[in-house]
Amino acid sequence: MLTLSDVTVRFGSGPGARSALDAVDLEIAEHEIVCVLGPSGSGKSTLLRVVAGLQRPDGGRALLDGADQAAVPVHRRGVGLMFQDHQLFPQRDVAGNVAFGLRMRGASRGEQSARVAELLDLVGLPGAGPRAVAALSGGEQQRVALARALAPRPRLLMLDEPLGQLDRGLRERLVVELRGLFGRLGTTVLAVTHDQGEAFALADRVVVMRDGRIAQTGTPLEVWQRPASAFVARFLGFDNVVPATVKGAWAATVWGPVPVPDGSPEGERTLLVRPAGVRLGDPAGGLRCTVGARAFRGGRVAVTLRPDGGRPPIEAECGLREVPDEGAAVGVSFAAEDVVVLAGGDDTGD
Repeated sequence: MLTLSDVTVRFGSGPGARSALDAVDLEIAEHEIVCVLGPSGSGKSTLLRVVAGLQRPDGGRALLDGADQAAVPVHRRGVGLMFQDHQLFPQRDVAGNVAFGLRMRGASRGEQSARVAELLDLVGLPGAGPRAVAALSGGEQQRVALARALAPRPRLLMLDEPLGQLDRGLRERLVVELRGLFGRLGTTVLAVTHDQGEAFALADRVVVMRDGRIAQTGTPLEVWQRPASAFVARFLGFDNVVPATVKGAWAATVWGPVPVPDGSPEGERTLLVRPAGVRLGDPAGGLRCTVGARAFRGGRVAVTLRPDGGRPPIEAECGLREVPDEGAAVGVSFAAEDVVVLAGGDDTGD
């Protein structure tokens, strides 16, 4: 459906020039939902703009169904766009907003009316056509914007931080609804977001970007279980990332020896210890730590542990009944099944 080949975008000229996209290659299959993740400035929104035709690349090609889009104007690419601020027309009612793209394509009034009713029902707003957009909640406006983007039946739907302005509870509900809706419609989706939870819940495949390049791509489970680098691990929210020397079944780290899974690559590496793999016990056994801050996250508690000797802190995860008191002394050990030996050295960057 979509192929990006060696796409490069540069801003500025001379010594101050920077690459927003640096020779990016990406393919998206028909009916696939792909979410592009990355921090601000990583190039994810620029990538979306190139596909839409809003940004001309300085190098490389963007192809839709095998056809180079270099000379194809925005309105003829057959793609739908939805932004986080919705960009609804305040002077039009809900039906007028949803029908906009259909009207621009010359659809009859009957076709417009039938398609609007169909889509409002699909997005959970049946009968909302006569309502003023100013009277809608943020979640309702998001649904109307989605219906408007879907109305012309785009071959590719692109979402730019689609849920960014909504509160977390509403975002979590809507992302599940969106995945179900796209599955029923067979929509091909390219979305960009900085929210890992949103991307992992929505996507068939996740693409993590850094400094205009793709740092990792894979299914949500693959990326979560096997981050490709220290950068990806830290971006996903893992803090227990340290340099290590791996030999056999053990790694030498600043926290002392840490067990690693069988068959782990040896040598100078970077180690990720998942919080669930940090075991707390008697202070006389293991690495002695003092319990610091605790953050309650539903049925689990994230606990910051401060090892003796000024070594880097460790994040652990405990059940509500096992969480230790702040200031308590504990002994820490590590479970090999929750240790990941990352490829290459520590590339955490800034």
